[in-house]
Amino acid sequence: MPVPKNFVSPARMSAKERAFSQIQRWIIDGTLQPGEKLIDAELAESLGVSRTPIREAFQLLEVQGLVSTHPGKETKVTEIEKDDIFKMYSTMAVLQALAAEITAKIIAPEQTEQLRSINHDFASAINSGQAYQAMETDEQFHNLIVELSDNPYIASFSASLQIHIRRFKYVFLKQPVTATQASVDEHASIISAFEQKDSDRAQAMMKQNFIRPMQELHELL
Repeated sequence: MPVPKNFVSPARMSAKERAFSQIQRWIIDGTLQPGEKLIDAELAESLGVSRTPIREAFQLLEVQGLVSTHPGKETKVTEIEKDDIFKMYSTMAVLQALAAEITAKIIAPEQTEQLRSINHDFASAINSGQAYQAMETDEQFHNLIVELSDNPYIASFSASLQIHIRRFKYVFLKQPVTATQASVDEHASIISAFEQKDSDRAQAMMKQNFIRPMQELHELL
């Protein structure tokens, strides 16, 4: 189970948090492949921690559905099912569209500017080939809209889905710039709808922002 030796570890994190964050990232970016057996001793050595925080991280990752523990305590990365793309993205599209509809009616000018700044960073990450950074920035954009909608149920369900969608989204954002620029343009259209207080258009563009990559990913995979 080869894992990188030259990764940058976030500062001021507990051993469990650091292990959880890094293993989660390796699963999302494909360093740890679907179905791969995870060996706690190897991961502990790579991360410079004891085996206890690795096992604690496994428990958190299992709750998220990213790993599964089998009889005999063997832990593996969960498989990616292609048909899950439709189930996850269509559900997320509805949640995010509702958040956009609500936010369009109450968003303030300074908040639309914040979204515009995030979208600029998103475009920069795509253009520089930083797929993981692009994924995280895209999530910042959507998470802010969910936050502004002030609906804890949308926030809770979206956060749960987002973990699994990340594995697909990372694959999508690794595609050529021409294939991902549409996401930047759709974000801009959502911002424009917010500025015009057009909740119907904001809802429609947000839904498109998830349905389009869902269809393209299914064909890609």
